[in-house]
Order: sequence, then structure tokens, then C-alpha cells
Amino acid sequence: MMNKKMGFLVLIIVIIVIMPLVFNPDAPYDGADGRAVDAIKEIAPHSKPWFSPIWEPPSAEIESLIFSLQAALGSGFICYYLGYQAGKKKGKDLA
Repeated sequence: MMNKKMGFLVLIIVIIVIMPLVFNPDAPYDGADGRAVDAIKEIAPHSKPWFSPIWEPPSAEIESLIFSLQAALGSGFICYYLGYQAGKKKGKDLA
């Protein structure tokens, strides 16, 4: 029963992720950073950035890869910590 339910949930997630790409393939799927910069330039055209990046990735793909790795490491750390704490609590309950 659980495998069918999990499979159904994964299918729903895949459909939700793919639907925008199918129904609107030419949409600009850019990030919020670019839109924020455009909005700031529109509101205050003479504003200057406070700082510049130390290093810029050579391409958007590398930038996306680094962001994905950062997200994976962060979620891995959080999930490990939560699992560790749950296991510690379960160990205390058994003792």
C-alpha cells in the first residue's frame, strides 16, 4: 500500500514540475536575482551596488551546479542532524 502511495506522490510531483515547461515552453525561467536587479534599476536608476562578487563562475551552468551542490549539502546536513536527533530520542526511549 505504501509503495503505491509513494509512487503516486512522486508522479504528482513530476507532473507539477513538468506542466509549466509543457504549457509555456518559451517563458523566461530566470531566477529572482535578475528580476530584482531589473526592478532596482527601474526604481532607482542611479543606484550603485554595495559590493561586487569575489569570483564569478565562467558560465550559467557552472553557477547552477554550484548552487545545486550547496543546496544538496545543506539539505544533507539538516536531514542528518534531524535523523541523528530522532535516533538519539528513540534510543533514550528504549533504555
